[in-house]
Amino acid sequence: MTEPSPVPAVQNDPDRQKVSPFVAGLTCRCPRCGKGKLFSGFLSLKPRCENCGLDYAFIDSGDGPAVFIIMIAGFIVVSAALVVEVKYQPPFWVHAMLWLPLIAVTTLLPLRPMKALLIALQYHHRAAEGQLVKRNPQ
Repeated sequence: MTEPSPVPAVQNDPDRQKVSPFVAGLTCRCPRCGKGKLFSGFLSLKPRCENCGLDYAFIDSGDGPAVFIIMIAGFIVVSAALVVEVKYQPPFWVHAMLWLPLIAVTTLLPLRPMKALLIALQYHHRAAEGQLVKRNPQ
């Protein structure tokens, strides 16, 4: 017998309104109602939604948001640094002055909305940790 999924059932939820996971995620709002705030700090989650009462205990975004952001920011910064190096060949201190702030902006600004988006998609698709299913021997 398998254990019930810790993710709330999306289709059987009578209070569920049609909220786009992309809108809820990018606005950092509750994935069920789209109104309650998701975060209590920069990346720390609230225990539950103050509007609809959805318990956020099921949330496990892991390192997913950071990986996506690192890949996107890395592509932007490395591409720009290569173009500037090939075209202008500035000294290393110019590279540091240009790319350190760009790295900070391209990693920190989208991190919170990306985490909220992955949480909203996790809720929408009822994603949960994989579980072994015991089969009857035949």
